[in-house]
Amino acid sequence: MTTCTEFAVFTVAKADIEQVVALSESLFSEINATEQLITAHQILHKIDHEEEICWQLTWASIDAVKATTAKWQSFPSAKPLEKLVGKKHYYGHFVTMIVRGC
Repeated sequence: MTTCTEFAVFTVAKADIEQVVALSESLFSEINATEQLITAHQILHKIDHEEEICWQLTWASIDAVKATTAKWQSFPSAKPLEKLVGKKHYYGHFVTMIVRGC
């Protein structure tokens, strides 16, 4: 089974960063409540722009991402989190590339 890495970069008002981090942690716990779909995560703060944060998530599989996306609105922390997030600069899912021969 191939893991999947997610990167999401978005703007959050400086006054809301602490609450967004708390809601993010709650959301990750809600996603993992019945099965560990997110196997690792980091919430990063951009050093040269105080209002940009990033999620770096490791998902158990691509199917875990798809299943969670389909249930997104059912998570209690999703809507409050979305209300505090400003511009979404980047959002993507990646899997490891296997390169053979150079």
